[in-house]
Amino acid sequence: MPLRSCDDFPMWTDQRGSEVLPLAECARLLATAGKRGLTGRLAVSTDQAPLVQPVNFTYHDHQIVVRLGPGHLTDVIAGTLVAFEVDHVDRDAREAWSVLVRGLATPVEESGSVPGADVSPTPLVPVPGSMRFEVRLDVVTGRRFPLDGFDDPAGRAVGHRNPASTATAPAH
Repeated sequence: MPLRSCDDFPMWTDQRGSEVLPLAECARLLATAGKRGLTGRLAVSTDQAPLVQPVNFTYHDHQIVVRLGPGHLTDVIAGTLVAFEVDHVDRDAREAWSVLVRGLATPVEESGSVPGADVSPTPLVPVPGSMRFEVRLDVVTGRRFPLDGFDDPAGRAVGHRNPASTATAPAH
């Protein structure tokens, strides 16, 4: 089923004032973030502890594509449900967004001319891995929220600060 336009859906706001994004907008943000080279995070639950690794990615054919080197993460994610998250803070537009994808990770077999090989992400590490995985978009959620009245380290107002959270604790 093709993704529909964001205009086809009413806007929802959660209890904290974040706009809940429809699937089409989440897909658009994933595609844009991949093209811009933003870093996502790939997470999987293991018997010992959760693993989370920053990854470069692309969005192709309604799937997240990541490229990894051999190691424990690649040993455990094939055929496993994983989570993928990417976010961005746009100080000029005074807003931030986040998209979370949960889905099955499957290895992409490398054999001769691979369909979609030109869509592999370009990792930033000096010696990138050659193993490609696709993550299905089984469950996709996204949020966007305004940045009002919060100073970043450079002194610019970028977000909303709860006055109660900045109160000084009494000395003991």
